[in-house]
Amino acid sequence: EKGQTVADFGAGHGYFTIPIARAVGGDGRVYAIDIQQEPLDVIAGKAKTGHLLNIHAIRGNLETPGGSTLKDRIIDTVLVSSILFQAQHPEDILQEAHRVLREKGMLVIIEWDPDANGYLGPALDLRISKHKAIQLAQDASFELTREFEAGEYHYGLVFVRK
Repeated sequence: EKGQTVADFGAGHGYFTIPIARAVGGDGRVYAIDIQQEPLDVIAGKAKTGHLLNIHAIRGNLETPGGSTLKDRIIDTVLVSSILFQAQHPEDILQEAHRVLREKGMLVIIEWDPDANGYLGPALDLRISKHKAIQLAQDASFELTREFEAGEYHYGLVFVRK
């Protein structure tokens, strides 16, 4: 929503960052966080070209406490898209999301569906099931509020911070 503060965990090249920045508008703020610098440079270039002054690119390790470098409880929504399957400790990413989210803040998870057939994405055995993602989020003190269609190869989940 307009004016919200959003953190895009594992932002990559800004697939979601750029549209989120447009959605929250000039009064909103988007933190694009990734462990690699190169994708953050791409996001910074896209932000400059698109005159999106509300994007802040941050290099951070989301699997370490405080790794986002964000302050406690300043974020309205955290997006975690297609990174849990890559993580050594996906529970740490969700703990970091919990730390930075405001009370009743929203966590959105989009992940590769292991039940989806096809040649796109990571190997099926690397993917995290919807059930496992829900359990990880619940263990990190989130409550599932709804599921949503996230395309042919992904599932989408929305949680609220308890």
